[in-house]
Amino acid sequence: MKITFLGAAKTVTGSCYLVETSRTKLLVDCGMFQGRSSENALNNENFYFNPASIDYLLLTHAHIDHSGRIPKLFADGFKGDIISTKATAELCAIMLPDSGHIQEFENEWENRKRMRAGKPPVKPLYTVQDAISCLKHFKPVKYFESIRLNDEIVVKFNDAGHILGSAILEMWVFEDDKTTKIVFSGDLGNKNMPILRDPSIIADADFVVIESTYGNRLHEARGDNTERFVDIILNTIERGGNVVIPSFAVGRTQEIIYDLYKQKYKLGDKFDKLMSVPVVVDSPLAISATQIFRNNLDCYDDEARSYVEKGDNPLELPKLRFTVSAEESKALNDEKEGMIIISASGMCEAGRIKHHLKHNLWRKESTVIFVGYQAQGTLGRRLVDGAKRVKIFGEEIAVNAEIVMMEGFSGHADMNGLLNWLQSFHNKPIKVFATHGETEASENFASLVRNKLGIDCVVPSRGDSYILKGRSAYETVKGYRGKQQYDNAFISLEILDYIDRLKEEFDEMSEAIVSDLKKEKSDIELEEIFARLKIIEKALTQVL
Repeated sequence: MKITFLGAAKTVTGSCYLVETSRTKLLVDCGMFQGRSSENALNNENFYFNPASIDYLLLTHAHIDHSGRIPKLFADGFKGDIISTKATAELCAIMLPDSGHIQEFENEWENRKRMRAGKPPVKPLYTVQDAISCLKHFKPVKYFESIRLNDEIVVKFNDAGHILGSAILEMWVFEDDKTTKIVFSGDLGNKNMPILRDPSIIADADFVVIESTYGNRLHEARGDNTERFVDIILNTIERGGNVVIPSFAVGRTQEIIYDLYKQKYKLGDKFDKLMSVPVVVDSPLAISATQIFRNNLDCYDDEARSYVEKGDNPLELPKLRFTVSAEESKALNDEKEGMIIISASGMCEAGRIKHHLKHNLWRKESTVIFVGYQAQGTLGRRLVDGAKRVKIFGEEIAVNAEIVMMEGFSGHADMNGLLNWLQSFHNKPIKVFATHGETEASENFASLVRNKLGIDCVVPSRGDSYILKGRSAYETVKGYRGKQQYDNAFISLEILDYIDRLKEEFDEMSEAIVSDLKKEKSDIELEEIFARLKIIEKALTQVL
């Protein structure tokens, strides 16, 4: 069989792998790219295969960076089965139409700009209806059940412990009297995550495709993290501020509610104070997702199930409320009482969270707590990296609020977690592909796998293909349709990425100049700055 890496290669988003056998073509995931302009632009590129030729799509979980381009795949001609766990199918039924709504909204905004510039309108990536229509192709399966797709391929979905319904995918391919087994980790969760079971241990594989989001980092211990989390909340409320938590509507939101609920068994005197703090989940999508969590108790770990069996509901708090309408969301910013606001999106790129940041970032009393990975180029990443000023809805906002990153809440296994999972294989794979990580993280993890586990590990680039057969593998690009087109697109996107970095440098320069306006500068110094800018302007003009 041949595997081609079309996404999540030296980047954290856009997960998509094409697997081809002599008679079958299938995809593992079909995710959306998120982050810098160069990565967002990839979403609009044509697929580098004919969507109508794909027989199956195997979906590891519902997060948009793994599922977000499924409606486009469907709109472009895909008519095969989408195979996932039941919980993943149910979550996609709310998440994909919500993504379609965002595509339509952003497209309308873009076309208004194009109209003013005298340019023709463009179509959205996909519509709400595209997202709804693709849902009929979902075929839910149970965890740990072997599914024979055809005479060539058998697959099994194992628990990945990342979000509700997330899966590690085992795949057996039978060709030329040989059996080749490949395992796709999907996104691997931490051990002892709230609500969810630990990632399944896999016995053996010839090849493994493993995520490496935190391939060069360790998380804080979760127990210490939770107490720190509560202290930050109480200190913020005491000084009259709000706690704003940008959170993915599916996964982190429910886990945060669960963690706060569990504190009643641990906190003593702090418990009453914590329970008196209003907790607002400001995301219609999170409301629907929380209901799906409540309806899929078979995905819970023993601890979470024991709460339910005792009659407790670990996804409820005394002062928890959900906001549905935009009017309710806006009204939160007029309330005087300090509160915890949990709102999507988790990387602060869209949704109601931007309004809450606009009203709280400038307040030194408030705190913004990040509990998930922040991709390069996102507003969340700029805040975590220490930006002093950011633009939100065209308005420059000073960052005076306390900014806290709590990686102990991450849904991804850290460096040791990834290594331990690989080490648990009874029969070592002969080759590992490190994906779904920024280049530095993936390269670092690949080096650890080679040196500590003695397993060959490579970091594929987008468009790289490998022939896998039995216990052997070799790289190939021959016959990959669209390879030259792919390379050209890659160069164009590299240019876009470079422009993005220039924009960041210009923003920093602008901030420095604004700051310097308060100081006296000589005419000569100002003329030097102006001359440098003219040189840059000339260079950019020549490029364009």
